[in-house]
Amino acid sequence: MTRALDDVRIAEFGGYAAGPHIGKLLGNFGATVVHVESRARPDGFRMQYPPYKDNRPGIDRGGCFAYFNDSKLGVTLDLKNARGVELARRLVSTCDVVIENMRPGVMARIGLGYEALAAVRPGLVMLSTCNMGQSGPRADTPGFGSQLTALAGMCNLTGASEGPPMLLYGPYIDFIASTLGAAAVLAALERRRRTGAGAWLDISQYECGLQFLAGPLLDYHRDGRIAQRAGNADPDAVLHGAYPCADGTWLALSCWTEAERGRLDAAVAPQTLADWLAARPARAAAEALQAAGVHAHAVSTVADLFTDPQLAARGQWRRRPHPVIGDQAYCFPAFDLAETPGEITRAAPTLGADNEQVFGELLGLSAAELAEYAAAGAFD
Repeated sequence: MTRALDDVRIAEFGGYAAGPHIGKLLGNFGATVVHVESRARPDGFRMQYPPYKDNRPGIDRGGCFAYFNDSKLGVTLDLKNARGVELARRLVSTCDVVIENMRPGVMARIGLGYEALAAVRPGLVMLSTCNMGQSGPRADTPGFGSQLTALAGMCNLTGASEGPPMLLYGPYIDFIASTLGAAAVLAALERRRRTGAGAWLDISQYECGLQFLAGPLLDYHRDGRIAQRAGNADPDAVLHGAYPCADGTWLALSCWTEAERGRLDAAVAPQTLADWLAARPARAAAEALQAAGVHAHAVSTVADLFTDPQLAARGQWRRRPHPVIGDQAYCFPAFDLAETPGEITRAAPTLGADNEQVFGELLGLSAAELAEYAAAGAFD
């Protein structure tokens, strides 16, 4: 089946979430994405983040890496080796897009900066995404998603009013940036289609997170009010929180008007809300309250997500066999295209699995050339 990005080829340098998630999204809609690692410095998600197959860490046993790198080809190149950099340039010369999430200046120092790559591939679209962007006094500051959400003001608004700021689960801000990054790549490709001009896209993950604080930022800009932690309370809701239900389940409940609060009271009468919830599992309570016109949903566990009929109906989980991990559920993007639908085209690659296909078949290197590069350490 024809996919929307079947004619797009992408070279991806980097690791973890912010860069590779962009490649995954584009790969799900047909782009040929080549994920570049090295054997000495593989993608950090391979060995630093569980879960692992049978709880045993291993270079190809990491579920976290696999989850963000489906629908890609995987190769190894030593970018500290001159022959490895030479091959990287040859790869880019066949590509439409380069995605990288190294620290600012790293790609240029190894000879793979935008100007050098645009010279071998006119019209190249290159996206660089890092913590702070490519410029500014803190551009070189390292860190992970938890530090960025703290810096961007999110953690200061999370938690009980009398308690400390709370770190958000996982690299939350990475996925804000990566989703916006995928849209930026598509916009740059459309511009290139019309004008022939390439582009270098500088995505600051820190700045991407600020859009989620539009209200608090406006309040401060307008009247100097600094938003504070308030637990689950909401200044505009009549009732707003997470409440315990039967069987250890929880319900997220919001009443936004007095009329809605009246419907809630009528639905639980003659009991108190606490007693009514204590007698029902969260899902049953949510269904009853939704029928009464009240905003309510069960608080899902991770296990619930794999059995949710709504996600199943929309094809959110798509299982593919991984050569080491075995059967794995991959997460499809939260959108699709009617005429050129996307797909999880293959499981994530094992380390260097596609060296021969990429450098031999796609780039056209002979067996003798491949052997020469291998002897020089280019694939280490």
